[in-house]
Amino acid sequence: MPSVLVVEDDPAIRASLIEVLSEHGHAVRSVGDGFGALREITQAPVDVVVLDLGLPDLDGSDALRMIRGLSRVPVIVATARDDDAEIIRILDAGADDYLVKPFSGGQLAARVGALLRRAAGSLAPEASSLVLHEGPLVSAEAVVVGGLRIDPSARTVRLDGRELQLTRREFDLLAFLAHHVNQVVSKRHILAEVWRDSYVDDQTVDVHLSALRRKLGEQGARPRYLWTVRGVGIKMVTPA
Repeated sequence: MPSVLVVEDDPAIRASLIEVLSEHGHAVRSVGDGFGALREITQAPVDVVVLDLGLPDLDGSDALRMIRGLSRVPVIVATARDDDAEIIRILDAGADDYLVKPFSGGQLAARVGALLRRAAGSLAPEASSLVLHEGPLVSAEAVVVGGLRIDPSARTVRLDGRELQLTRREFDLLAFLAHHVNQVVSKRHILAEVWRDSYVDDQTVDVHLSALRRKLGEQGARPRYLWTVRGVGIKMVTPA
């Protein structure tokens, strides 16, 4: 039975989350603060963490960074903070997914199920010519697009010789787009290939694209690499 750790300081919300996750077949543990979450994770492994940001002892993003120092357990952040800058900060800190409060119990259960399926997926050892990092299947050979050099084997990206610090998902997204350079790729296709589940919404792609554009130094309506084709999708281009 998959185990879920709920980190939520509001007793009523915590009880509601425990109930819905238990109904969906999960073994649920819960705590009301960040340090309690760290203790739980170190004492016994869990399969997914649902983390509130408004904790009494730690800001949730600080708790997330501490969790990432201990474990690669998938983390869903539950937050009332819905602005893009805050969501990008959360994802950069290591969150695998986020839900903006209020959300339904069914939506949470679907997100937990998607993360469990993703974590269960693995690459067969004999497929050594390909690279999978909980994301898209791509060639292991480095790809060069203009001043960008993307190396899936080393999981490094250099822009004009300078290494960029990308999150796991940002790297997966950039590598996928680079392998489809000068092609328009729909967000649905990106979600299917990079996120590999149908429960993540288009806004997740938008948030990661926004973070990538910032790190690539993209400017307004005249980006160098990542173009939005309105109503169709995203295209990585080779700069002129």
